[in-house]
Amino acid sequence: MANTTDDPGSIDPVPGQSDTPFDSALSERYLVYALSTITARSLPDLRDGLKPVHRRLLWAMRAMRLDPSQGYKKSARVVGDVIGKFHPHGDTAVYDAMVRLAQDFSLRYPLVDGQGNFGNIDGDNAAAYRYTEARLTRVAIDLMQGLDEGTVDFRPTYNGEDEEPEIMPGLFPNLLANGASGIAVGMATNIPPHNAAEVIGAALLLIENPNAELAELLDHVKGPDFPTGGIVVDSAETIAHAYETGRGGFRVRARFSTGKLDGGDWEDSGIEKLSGGTWQLVISEIPYGVAKGKLIEQIAQLIADKKLPILEDVRDESAEDLRIVLEPKSRNVDPEVLKESLYRLTDLETRFALNLNVLDATRTPKVMGLKQLLTEWLQHQIVVLVRRAQHRIAKIDDRLELVAGYIIAFLNLDRIIEIIRTEDEPKPVMIAEFILTDRQAEAILNMRLRSLRKLEEMELKREQADLVAEREELAKLVDSPARQRTRLRKDLEKLRDVYGLETLLGARRTTIAEAAPTREIPLDAMIEKEPVTVILSKRGWIRAQRGHVVADQWADFKFKDGDELLFAAHAQTTDKLLIAASDGRFFTVGADKLPGGRGFGEPLRLMVDIDPDARIVAMVPASADGRLLLASSSGHGFVVQAGDVTAETRKGRNVVNLKPKAVLTVVRPIASGDDSVAVVGDNRKLVVFPLAEVPVMARGQGVMLQRYRDGGLSDAVSFVFAEGLSWAMGGDSGRTRTETDLAPWRVARGAAGRMPPTGFPRSNRFG
Repeated sequence: MANTTDDPGSIDPVPGQSDTPFDSALSERYLVYALSTITARSLPDLRDGLKPVHRRLLWAMRAMRLDPSQGYKKSARVVGDVIGKFHPHGDTAVYDAMVRLAQDFSLRYPLVDGQGNFGNIDGDNAAAYRYTEARLTRVAIDLMQGLDEGTVDFRPTYNGEDEEPEIMPGLFPNLLANGASGIAVGMATNIPPHNAAEVIGAALLLIENPNAELAELLDHVKGPDFPTGGIVVDSAETIAHAYETGRGGFRVRARFSTGKLDGGDWEDSGIEKLSGGTWQLVISEIPYGVAKGKLIEQIAQLIADKKLPILEDVRDESAEDLRIVLEPKSRNVDPEVLKESLYRLTDLETRFALNLNVLDATRTPKVMGLKQLLTEWLQHQIVVLVRRAQHRIAKIDDRLELVAGYIIAFLNLDRIIEIIRTEDEPKPVMIAEFILTDRQAEAILNMRLRSLRKLEEMELKREQADLVAEREELAKLVDSPARQRTRLRKDLEKLRDVYGLETLLGARRTTIAEAAPTREIPLDAMIEKEPVTVILSKRGWIRAQRGHVVADQWADFKFKDGDELLFAAHAQTTDKLLIAASDGRFFTVGADKLPGGRGFGEPLRLMVDIDPDARIVAMVPASADGRLLLASSSGHGFVVQAGDVTAETRKGRNVVNLKPKAVLTVVRPIASGDDSVAVVGDNRKLVVFPLAEVPVMARGQGVMLQRYRDGGLSDAVSFVFAEGLSWAMGGDSGRTRTETDLAPWRVARGAAGRMPPTGFPRSNRFG
C-alpha cells in the first residue's frame, strides 16, 4: 500500500514542503513581518506625515467627492470603500483611524469633518459607523493638492483593480502639524503636534539659509502645540536638546484658569473667589492624551483614599468649554501647594516622550532632528514642484501640438474642406499635404463647423502665444534651483497666511513657560493648619483639644479616675511632637494624628513603643531650627537640634547614651537669645556657665555639666545672663522671682557649685 502523509514512515515529500532549518525559516519570515509592520503600518512618512491607512482613507474620500463644499456621507460607505478597494484589514481598525482624523482633541488640524458622535475628551468611544457621517476638511484638501498634476507616483492596489498614490503631495506640513505615534517591531515613533504657521516659518528660514542653526529654527518652532492646550514647562535647553537629537520629552501641565482677560492673555492663577473669603481652583485645559473622565476619577480617588486631605471635592462643570472645579478643604489651604500636589499625584502633569522616528524618501526608518526633518521635507517639496512643472510642460506640449494643427487648418481652410469633401480617406491626404501628425489630423477632422470663424483663429494664436510663454517660464523653473526655491517660498508664504497665528485655526493653544520641576510636598502641607492644645496625662493618655487653651484653664481638663495632667503644650495640627523617655529615646507623634479633646484620648503607647519601665520626661513641639538642652541624672548633657531627633518610626530614636542607673532628666527648649546655662543638683548646689561650653551633638552622652558627691542632677535651664535667672515661687500665686546678680555662681562647666540664692524652690526645679 502506498504511503500517505499520515504514515510516519512515509518518505514522499508533502506538497509545498521544504527542508529548511527552523531558525532560518523563522528569522526570514519574522523579518518580512517586521519590515511590513515598520514600512506599511506603524511609522509615518516624513513627506506627508501619514500612515498607509490614513492615506487610503483620504484617497477614498476624495474619490467619493467628499469635499468641504459637498454634503456628508455615511462613514460606513467610506469604511466599506477603503477595506474593499485599498486596505484589506478589519473595518474596526479602519474606522478607528478615521475617527481619530476627525477628533479636534486628537489632531491639531483635523483631516476629516465628522458629523455625529466621534467620541469626546471624556474618553467615550465614537458611535458605530452606521450612525456617523463625514467629509474632508480644508486641511485634507491642501494635503492632497496636486494629485492630478503628476506630482507623485501611483501604484496598483492590493488586488490590481485600481491605483492609489504612494504619497500625498500637498504643501501642508502634516507630520509636525498633526504629529504621529506608533509601535512597530523593534522601534516606535511619537511626534507631538505643532503649530503649522511656526513650522512653515522654520521651513522658510531653511529656504533662505540652508545652513541655519537649530537655535534659529527654534525662534520659529517654540515647541509642541497640542490641540488640548496646556502648558509645556520645560526649559529652553531641554526643548532644544530634544529637537536636536530627535529624542527627549516635554512636561505638559494642565492650565488653571478662569478664562482670558480683556487683553487676550490667560488668567493663569485659576483661583476663583467666592463669598466669605473662600475660593476654588478652575482647570480650563488638561494635558494632551488625558481623558477628562478618567482624570476626574483619579482626583476623586485621591480624596476617597485621603491621600490629598487638603482637597475637599472635585466637580465637572464642563459644557462647550472644559471646566473642572477643585474645592479646597478650607480657605487656609495654600493654592500653590494644592497645585503642586495635583501635579505630582495625578495626570494634571504628564510627560510626552518625543521620538522623531520616521520613514525618509527611500522608506528607510530613521530618527531625525528638527533641522534634518525639515530639510528632507523641503527636498520632497522641491521634487513635487519640479514634477508638477514637468507635468504641466507635457500638457502644454500636447496642447501646442493640437493648436498648431488648428492654425494650419485655418490658414488652409478651403483646401481642408475640399479634401474632406472629395477624399474617401481624408486623413492620410491631410497628413501628407500639410505635414501633420496623426493627432493633429484627427483633431482637425473632429472640429465642429461653428468653430470655423475668424475669431476662433485669433483666439488660437493668442492661446499659442500664452502657452509658449508659460512653457518657457516652466522650463526655466525646472532648470533653475534658485527659481525653485523662490517659487516654493512664495507658495509657503501663501499657505502661512491661511494658517497664520492670527487666525482662529492657527492661533497657538499651548503655552511654553519654563517652570521648576515638580517638588516634593512636605507632609505637613497636606494638613489643614489649626491651633490645638496637646494634653498628656501621667498615665500616658494623650489627646488634642481644638484651640490654644490658656494655662490658667489647664486645671479644668478632665481625666480618668486616679489620673492627672502631666504635660500640656500649644501646637498646630501641622506640628510634630517630640516625646522624650527617661531611657534616652525620643519619639515623634504628629499633632494631626492625635484623638480629639472630647474624651480622654488614647494611650500614647498604642502609637509608639515606649519601654514599659521608662517614664515620659518631656513633650515638646518640634521646630526645624529649634534646639533642645538635654541633661541626665549623672550630670552629663549636650545641645541637640530638634530636627536631628525626630523619628517617624514607632521605635523612635536613641539620642542620649546613659551611664548605668542614670536616666534622662531634662529636655528643655533653648530660646534664640539664650547665652547661659544654670544647673542645680539634688544637693541644692547651683552652677551657671556659658551655653557655648555645651557641645551640639546629634547623639551621645554629652559633657559633664556639674559634679556631685551624692545624688545627681535635678534640673537645668538656659537663659539670658544679662536678664538674670528666674524661677517660679511656691504656692498658687503664679509669681516668679529673678536673680540678676549671678557672679557668685558663674563658674566653669563641670564645677560643683554653691547653694542657690535665698528663696530658691525646695523642689530644686526652675519651674
